[in-house]
Amino acid sequence: MTSLGNKSRSENAARFCALWLLPPLFAVCAAVQAGPREQAKRIHDRLAGVPAMSDSNGATTPVLDQMATEISAGRPLNAAFIAMDDNAFYNVTLKNFVTPWTNEEQTVFAPLNDYTATVIGMVRDDLPFNTVLSADLLYVGNSNLGLPAYSTSDNAHYEAMENSGVDLKTGLVPVTQSSVTGLPSSATAGVLTSRAAAQAFLVAGTNRAMFRFTLLNHLCTDLEQIKDNTRPSDRIRQDVSRSPGGDSRIFLNSCSGCHSGMDPMIQAFAYYDYDETAQSMLYTPGSVRPKYLQNSDNFKYGYITPDDHWDNYWRHGPNRSLGWSGTLTGHGSGAKALGEELENSDAFASCQVTKVFKTVCLRDPGDAADRNQVTAMTVSFKAGNYRLKQVFAESAVYCMGQ
Repeated sequence: MTSLGNKSRSENAARFCALWLLPPLFAVCAAVQAGPREQAKRIHDRLAGVPAMSDSNGATTPVLDQMATEISAGRPLNAAFIAMDDNAFYNVTLKNFVTPWTNEEQTVFAPLNDYTATVIGMVRDDLPFNTVLSADLLYVGNSNLGLPAYSTSDNAHYEAMENSGVDLKTGLVPVTQSSVTGLPSSATAGVLTSRAAAQAFLVAGTNRAMFRFTLLNHLCTDLEQIKDNTRPSDRIRQDVSRSPGGDSRIFLNSCSGCHSGMDPMIQAFAYYDYDETAQSMLYTPGSVRPKYLQNSDNFKYGYITPDDHWDNYWRHGPNRSLGWSGTLTGHGSGAKALGEELENSDAFASCQVTKVFKTVCLRDPGDAADRNQVTAMTVSFKAGNYRLKQVFAESAVYCMGQ
């Protein structure tokens, strides 16, 4: 009898599976012996989230045949793009991918809204994703769908779109945000000035939530991870006590590490607010919102916000590692300029790629090979004009099995 050691790797795997017939070992076997059709199925399932459509008799899957042909010819990326032609990529995968960014609970169980729709539209149309935080852009439902008009005071337009099962692959159209919201183009900042973002992150409070959740959603970092006590505290507002609980060491060793960098940057939103009564975003150019000046007695010598000029103190010190763009100055006025600062950082690019990898591969990057792949895709993402659809394709091919 020929020993297993004398067989090829695939023959050994096949005999091993046949001998033991255990479900976990079948999974190992499939991973070793995955052919073009199996790889095509995995790519399709991961990107569309649904099986490939069969013919009218349910007997064959022409989409998988076409994808398998591309894989066999050494063109697996083409196969991934075929999978993304399925409307479920937009209606399911992308919607679930984006929706948690639009609410503080970070739940996927939230209605379709202008933030989510705009990201889906940008991915569909291969728009440079490093404009998502600054563009004068919004995606709405096509006028021929019979939907309620887009409104700055409710979400009825998008809820009707979702409730009626509108195909997001074909039903979304781009418009300038300024044309439907009344904001000046200079005051638009992509999804940051969408109604959904305002309702979630500009409501009440101090507007610091907008900054924190933008870091979480678009730079994959939280304030605790990047707090830096070496930055000047001259721009920390009056509402932050310098002796919380009567102990100034708490401020010096903890509070200032976040506020010294955050407060100078979130000043960009000094003219923005959310009116809970009108259920819409407010923009008052030249007039700082009262929330920036509240609780002034907490520390009356603190910073009094005069306008929407912002500065990025984190361009120096340890947070230089976030990779700020050398083509930008690190300061400016208003939300649009701040969005440009954030979306052109290395951390932004790496974050988008890492999130896509996790969505498609169903895991965080876990070993050196995974991390090297994320690095390579980040380079490709930036060099390829920030096309997020390309990142989905590259992730799917990496995780399609051998």
